[in-house]
Amino acid sequence: MKENEDKNKFELITDSTRTALLPIENLIHVVRGQQVMLDSDLARLYGVETKYLKRAVKSNINRFPSDFMFEVDREEFDSLRCKNCTSNIDSTRGGTRYMPFAFTENGVAMLSSVLRSRTAIEVNIQIMRAFTAMRSFMMSNAHMFQRLETIEHHQLLLHKHQTETDRKIEEVLSRLDSRESEPIEGFFFEGQIFDAYTLVSDLVRKAKRRIILIDNYVDDRVLRVLDKRKDEVSAIIYTDPRRSHIAMDLKRHNAQYPQIEVRDCGNVHDRFLIIDDIVYFIGGSIKDLGKKIVAFSRMRQSPDGILSKLR
Repeated sequence: MKENEDKNKFELITDSTRTALLPIENLIHVVRGQQVMLDSDLARLYGVETKYLKRAVKSNINRFPSDFMFEVDREEFDSLRCKNCTSNIDSTRGGTRYMPFAFTENGVAMLSSVLRSRTAIEVNIQIMRAFTAMRSFMMSNAHMFQRLETIEHHQLLLHKHQTETDRKIEEVLSRLDSRESEPIEGFFFEGQIFDAYTLVSDLVRKAKRRIILIDNYVDDRVLRVLDKRKDEVSAIIYTDPRRSHIAMDLKRHNAQYPQIEVRDCGNVHDRFLIIDDIVYFIGGSIKDLGKKIVAFSRMRQSPDGILSKLR
């Protein structure tokens, strides 16, 4: 076999049909923090089939402790294929169920004594030189690798932060699109009749279980607002019968639309709108919203606490 002039980088490979040059350094991988070569690459360098190389190793397994040789697991193998997509890793082991052997520098040196051929000895010399060159290169550029690792770490943190920010923005936009963002507090100024009507109507539409209105001054306009609720949502009005005269309107309404129940209540001064378990304080009667300046706000008060005091 004719030796290549650059023995640190290339070696002569012989099979039944052709001779080719391979860069040995490109066949050295880092697995479990160690520089290793895979059995299939070594077999090609030695000019034998992978199964014969593995058979020779298994016959002399006592010469290959774990720091000389180990079997690559599936995760490590997939990682090697991703990082070395142009190498021989994919083509030689596309569908095999057996994972390759990985040989450290000491393991490669031991192979020459197991195979006992002139080719194996000559190839091993070149491989040892390649390992040495790779080790020297990595030591000489350790600071550069460290900086690259730091940059990669910062990029991962930045990506994680950006992903979390994007998720929060998407959540906010989604809630806005689905109209789940409910008002906390605000004012209706004189003349904002439509804005006030729209706000209350939107709150009524959001109810999933119940709507309770506490208002001493109600008329048929209030009934029309409550009719915007879903069919399965109940509606109750607590009002002072001395100030609200909707008996006839309520009778006509309930004959045609889902029932609205009216209960007497004479000890409340303010107005409250309860949507499921959320309480809203409203400074003016719903029927008069937008006619004067009226404040509204969402309260932390439990609705049951208010309801238990009504009489």
